[in-house]
Amino acid sequence: MDALLIEIGTEELPPRSLAALAAAFADNLLRGLVDAGLADAEAASQWFASPRRLAVRVPGVREQAAARQIERRGPALKAAYDANGQPTRALLGFAQSCGVEVAALETVETDKGAWLVHRAVQAGESLAAALPRLFDAALKSLPIDRRMRWGNGEHGEFVRPVHWLVALHGSAVLDLTRFGLTAGNTSRGHRFHHPQPVVIEHADRYEARLAAAHVIADFAERRARVAQCVESAAHTLGGQAVLDDALLDEVTALVEWPVAIAGAFDAGFLEVPAPVLIAAMRDHQKYFHVLDAHGRLLAHFITVANLDSPEPQRVRAGNERVLRARLADARYFWDTDRQRPLIERTAALDGVVYEQRLGTLADKTLRVERLAGLLAGELGADAAHTVRAARLAKADLLTQMVGEFPELQGVMGAYYAAHDGEPEPVCTAIREHYLPRQAGDALASTREGLALALADRLDTLAGIIGVAGTPGGDRDPFGLRRAALAVARMLIEAELPLDLPALLDAAAEPFNKPGLAAQVFDFVLDRLPAYYEAQGFLPDEIDAVLGLKPGRLLDLDRRLRAVADFRRLPQAASLIAANKRIANILAKAGAEAGALPVDASLFESPAEGALAQALAAAEAHAAACLPRGDYAALCERLATLREPVDAFFDAVMVMADDVARRRNRLALLSRLHRLFLAVADLSRLQG
Repeated sequence: MDALLIEIGTEELPPRSLAALAAAFADNLLRGLVDAGLADAEAASQWFASPRRLAVRVPGVREQAAARQIERRGPALKAAYDANGQPTRALLGFAQSCGVEVAALETVETDKGAWLVHRAVQAGESLAAALPRLFDAALKSLPIDRRMRWGNGEHGEFVRPVHWLVALHGSAVLDLTRFGLTAGNTSRGHRFHHPQPVVIEHADRYEARLAAAHVIADFAERRARVAQCVESAAHTLGGQAVLDDALLDEVTALVEWPVAIAGAFDAGFLEVPAPVLIAAMRDHQKYFHVLDAHGRLLAHFITVANLDSPEPQRVRAGNERVLRARLADARYFWDTDRQRPLIERTAALDGVVYEQRLGTLADKTLRVERLAGLLAGELGADAAHTVRAARLAKADLLTQMVGEFPELQGVMGAYYAAHDGEPEPVCTAIREHYLPRQAGDALASTREGLALALADRLDTLAGIIGVAGTPGGDRDPFGLRRAALAVARMLIEAELPLDLPALLDAAAEPFNKPGLAAQVFDFVLDRLPAYYEAQGFLPDEIDAVLGLKPGRLLDLDRRLRAVADFRRLPQAASLIAANKRIANILAKAGAEAGALPVDASLFESPAEGALAQALAAAEAHAAACLPRGDYAALCERLATLREPVDAFFDAVMVMADDVARRRNRLALLSRLHRLFLAVADLSRLQG
């Protein structure tokens, strides 16, 4: 078995989606090969990606899949023949569809009766025959928002125009014609360093042949090369480069042969706030910025060229010239914006539409002010500072700096507020109210910042869901999923014991839509499974807690952690099984399992009394644990119920004929079930 290599050569691909496209292509193709029996289930693929190519190599691919036994089930035996023993139309049609006579069919007995089946040996598909189909299926499932057509459009569509194809099985060229091209063993090297064709004589030689043509095909290897050359250039400058992961990925996707070039800018620009300079370099020019030993920004940058220029000084000068113009604009915006206090800009928010049905940014500001004031009291924040920050929070959207650098909203507001003499807590809250900006981002560090950040997200969720509903599919133009996750993270990670439904009632009040708060609450809870699964919690653990829909997410978090610890105990499996049994018994009993008092005089077995005694002790323990949210301690106590519960079910028939005894036992189980529900619905755990 040889390695299969497929390469799609294109015009420059979108850098931000390059790695995702390559990984998806590799996964899709490997899955197809495994399903076709051409690769083993444990096979792995390796993907390659550069600005002008997507490629995948799968080792150990068969030239021909092994034959396999197939079985098709036809009609039931009782429906296959009529009263005279003649084949029915259903049987004749089935035999015809299988290409055999009725006599060739076999009868198989199952727990649902006898059926006629057709068994045959299907010849394995060859790689040559399967590849076009597998290739098309792999491309069809790629995460491409918009596909391009080129030329007269008759050769299909892809994310960018395709100029060459490579399809190799070992050293053999496979027959594959797509995009108006016939696949071969000829790739292309670096656009400038090696524009001539590159022959790939064997799939295993792919990286080596391209490396000789000034192309580092392996994305991870190229990323490491970018990081190394940038760090080396920064060290030469006497500083340390900031290797932002997103920028590192994007630069890696822009180059095939990375070469770092250090440049400089006028130190006078350092008077402009560092975040502005960094945004200009990182976000706009794709440069890496450099810090000194004390973490201060140096008047240097590092760019990564896609070629080893014989005149690097000209490349450096060109980049310095471009950056100088952008920094000059930034300094002009900085000087101009400070000529008007932020508070004067708030009146103009009335002219900026937030959402047609929700009014202007001024309307949103008033709603957020009200909510932030309420939250300040709940969080112990300074109410005056919180409300003042809410009033100013959106004003920097009207500044020239944020107009040019929208990613600095909030950040520039804090700088301008400080320039205006606003108190430090107000400035900090303005800067922090956009946090977290994305998954994994830091939360606001101050109570005022948390109050304002929560108020802003809650108003967005209630307002947009109120007029547009929850987002469906992949579309989420208002970032509602991100806002909901931000709310959950703040309540959980900042350990805020707030009642989310009550907060949502307050946020939904201005919109006067019945059921809105409950709709938003469910939307926030829907974000939690992915959040917790990323932390290693199991789906059934999450489901057991979410089933109770706790209103305080900090409380929900404590319950979940207690459940995860509980199921690791040796007693857990037995108690989980008992919980399922109890839930089923109570469900079948219906109204008879009402909340009746347990009467000890009706006990017949010592096991009933032992369970009642252990249950009473556990309930007393729960009464002490629940007010302080100590679910871990409660779960440890619940584990001690294993023996009396097991003994109860071994010795007692719950659904006895005697009505009084039956109801008494159901009442005992109802109490036990309610006690476990004080933590989570453990009956949802999968053993």
